[in-house]
Amino acid sequence: MPNIYLFDWGDTLMTDFPNAEGKMCDWDVVEATDGAKEVLGYLSKKHPIYIATNADDSTEQDIKNAFERVNLAQYISGYFCKENLGISKGSAEFYLKISEQLQCAANDITMVGDTIEKDIFPAMQAGLNVIWFNPDGLSLIQLVEPVPQITKLKELYC
Repeated sequence: MPNIYLFDWGDTLMTDFPNAEGKMCDWDVVEATDGAKEVLGYLSKKHPIYIATNADDSTEQDIKNAFERVNLAQYISGYFCKENLGISKGSAEFYLKISEQLQCAANDITMVGDTIEKDIFPAMQAGLNVIWFNPDGLSLIQLVEPVPQITKLKELYC
């Protein structure tokens, strides 16, 4: 079992409304994705949980504020973004910097995210464990190696 969970933000733990503009923490409406509170509550009892996001315009505090609005911040140990890492998500280097900051081996971290190109493949290249949150059940025939998938967040503890 992994020691640390790293979750994507938009459309993994919180709904990313396509027509909303600006920082999520300032949106009129914010909402957690289905099952997010239950999964984080369960996992946080035994594992530190961090957020890894590609949100270029949000600071670490902005991200925390958004999570506070949906009562999820209590489960989060920290937030990783371009502001505090100096690099955007989508490369193995992003995940290696997180591993370095957490002072742990990459294989002690499991990345859970919905975007195969930015969440899953780069995390795999960095040596992290991965779980692709694939609520639409998309198929990727061209994968060289199988990628663990879930279609509902609650599958992380069932």
